Amino acid sequence: MELKNTEKQEHSVVALTIEITKAEFEAAKDKAFKKTGKNITVPGFRKGKAPRKMIEKLYGEGVFFEEAFNIIYPDAMEMAVEKSGIKPVGRADVDLGDPAEEGGLTIIAKVPVEPEVELGEYKGIEVEKETVKVLQADVKAELNRMAQRNARTETVERKAKKNDTVDIDFEGFVDGVPFEGGKAEHHELTLGSGAFIPGFEDQLIGCKAGDEKDVVVTFPEEYHAKELAGKEATFKCKVHKVEETILPEIDDEFAKDVSDTCETLDDLKKEITERLKAERQEAADNAFEEKVLDAVIDGMKADIPAAMIDAQVDTIVQDFGYRLQMQGMGLEQYLKMTGTEMGAFRAMFKDQAERQVKTRLALQKVVELEGITVSDKELEEEYAKMAEQYKMEVEKVKAIVSKEALEGDLKISNALEFIKKNAKVKKAAKKKAAEETAE
Repeated sequence: MELKNTEKQEHSVVALTIEITKAEFEAAKDKAFKKTGKNITVPGFRKGKAPRKMIEKLYGEGVFFEEAFNIIYPDAMEMAVEKSGIKPVGRADVDLGDPAEEGGLTIIAKVPVEPEVELGEYKGIEVEKETVKVLQADVKAELNRMAQRNARTETVERKAKKNDTVDIDFEGFVDGVPFEGGKAEHHELTLGSGAFIPGFEDQLIGCKAGDEKDVVVTFPEEYHAKELAGKEATFKCKVHKVEETILPEIDDEFAKDVSDTCETLDDLKKEITERLKAERQEAADNAFEEKVLDAVIDGMKADIPAAMIDAQVDTIVQDFGYRLQMQGMGLEQYLKMTGTEMGAFRAMFKDQAERQVKTRLALQKVVELEGITVSDKELEEEYAKMAEQYKMEVEKVKAIVSKEALEGDLKISNALEFIKKNAKVKKAAKKKAAEETAE
């Protein structure tokens, strides 16, 4: 077998023309005959005992062609890929051309390959980065949220006020007729929470246990139940109980209750400040990284074959299915439950997959251009981290994750760090007062 021609085509596809001699293909047919001929019955012969030529005469010259092709194709492709030096990224589309000699075979394999990548500016990129601050007001707001989570309720014999919780029965009517989903018993509703239709909760303020009240509201025009949208409804309500929310005192005792490490309120404030700062710093770092990658990707030129995007979608879907299995659900069950076709489900991840492919191609090019390497120390440290993460021995991790694969991933990580270190950081523009108020 011989690689006769290598031709670059559009969208990072290379057409390989491979010629198989008559003798080589005949040998493949003999292997196909030995593999499948034993299952063929020919009159006058015991099953599996008829000679190849007799079978071909009875069933046609091409009876063993497909099996012979499947036998010889893998070796032919391996030879062609090695000689051409290409890096396939997906399955080839295969056609048959005119054979060089009668009885031989010509294979034309159109193989998607890694695209040639041309980068724009990747050193000295100017990118905005948020400056992280934690104000006293932020700490106070977090303390108030913690107090709300640790609040207790107490039944009161008085009229309901805003922020009280009422235990009610209700039934809704439109034009005097009850509607589906408009009835409940002993429903707990916090007045002022906005959980019900606008105006509903306000009309229950002032009610006390035992009161009955008709609450009249109008459903919003964009209400999800089309038959109720824009219509006036009357809800007949009965109040069973009014409960007041009692917040704990925010003091040293509160700090001890909500934290295992704090003895005083000042300790808790310091802990909250450090946590908020760490969370915001992580968010700022991630946003900065995304902006850096956006800038590199925007300046990149690469004719990416569809096979690379499809393969990355495969990876994302497989990972999604694995996470579902960890929760006791299969992917097919999830798709059935959500009423989603596999094609539509895969389409959801196409943009994500495309960005991931572009990111890796760009960073691989940076590795090449900058001669980025990975030391043995870095490799050993990463193996140790993985062993600790998965509670495995280091040698077992090494048996699962090859040195080459890990080295490739670490080079990508180092390339990203290189770009970030060489970026020009500028402070993010200050937000307008109105935006800050809205936040």
